[in-house]
Amino acid sequence: MPSAATSLIASAPAGGEGDVAFVPLAMPLMFGPGAIATVLGMASLVRHPFAQVPSLIAIVAAILATMGVTYLFLAYADTILGRIGPRGIDAATRIVGFFVSAMGMGLIFHGLTEAIRTYLLAGTSH
Repeated sequence: MPSAATSLIASAPAGGEGDVAFVPLAMPLMFGPGAIATVLGMASLVRHPFAQVPSLIAIVAAILATMGVTYLFLAYADTILGRIGPRGIDAATRIVGFFVSAMGMGLIFHGLTEAIRTYLLAGTSH
């Protein structure tokens, strides 16, 4: 027997049309594990922090730029939605999903290469 929450999500609102699915993609990308993993992944590429100050400045600049762009998108969300419409939002969601998948694969690849370099190649040199 479906719960009240399930039946509300599955049924369209009275007089409404279109997809009523809720996809909580924005919050995890802005504040969740994906953002934390991205910062950790970027920071893990810096080997000697004091010798690579430009790398640290680039990471901080990327974080600040992301914060600024996110604020602008949220502040002008109604205007953006009015200009690009529901199909544009769907296309943007798919494109962002592709980029998030690519970032995840990059983090996995980086982690695997570091693990191979650290544990397998270092074990054969003894």
